Amino acid sequence: MNKEENKFADVPLRVKTWIYIILIFALGISHPFIMTIFVSWIAFQSFFEFLRLFKISSNRIIPSIFVGVSQFLLLNFSSLENYFLYSLVLSIIVLIYFSLLKTPFQQISKIVIALIVCLFAFPHLYFIRENFSGIHSIIFIVVVTELNDVFQYLMGKFFGKHKITPQISPNKTLEGFLGGVFLTIILSNILGFFLLKTNILVNSILGLALGISGFFGDLFISYLKRKASIKDTGKLLPGHGGLLDRMDSLIFNAPLFFWLLPYLLKI
Repeated sequence: MNKEENKFADVPLRVKTWIYIILIFALGISHPFIMTIFVSWIAFQSFFEFLRLFKISSNRIIPSIFVGVSQFLLLNFSSLENYFLYSLVLSIIVLIYFSLLKTPFQQISKIVIALIVCLFAFPHLYFIRENFSGIHSIIFIVVVTELNDVFQYLMGKFFGKHKITPQISPNKTLEGFLGGVFLTIILSNILGFFLLKTNILVNSILGLALGISGFFGDLFISYLKRKASIKDTGKLLPGHGGLLDRMDSLIFNAPLFFWLLPYLLKI
């Protein structure tokens, strides 16, 4: 197998896994209640992967279940205004738990990052579904974000020559980044027209913002993995790694979309 063929050796496996991801995603967003279960599972799985990533040696299952179940209760029984306050209290409880286990301060600070992502960033997926155009809005943000990843990956494979962050993520290139953002703007206009009923200006701003923000979300997790000297956050998704490896771009994109869209709708 030559070098050019080897570049695309993992594509069939990644595509096969994508089919399963799409099916699970479709089920997860099909109903508001199911969506709360779906987002709570994301919190559980992501927190578990973070504990692995940060090499937390204590039992990882118990606190991960606690985070997932607590998230489910908060999403179902608290308002948006109260959610963040209660999540802060929940985070303090989790940090006290790890402190009682005599977890080193350096790792405690890393657990704070995990809590911010799991309890404050990812839940925006549920808030988006509930506050903007229902199922259409969640389809828009997830499809645009995930295909931005795919666009940047493929553009990098085909045209990538100039590395952007060789010390953090050696495979990321300037050509992949620019090509991916350009295609994301086009995709945002297509989906925005049909799903959000928004104009070209709004769709283009969303595409540009999500393309750039998604890149930095990906880079953020890549940096944490580089610091931990691991390739993937888990093995849940063959060809992709863990759930965090697949959802990293949504860490920034979900909150950005939720808070930015109301202002863009006034244009």
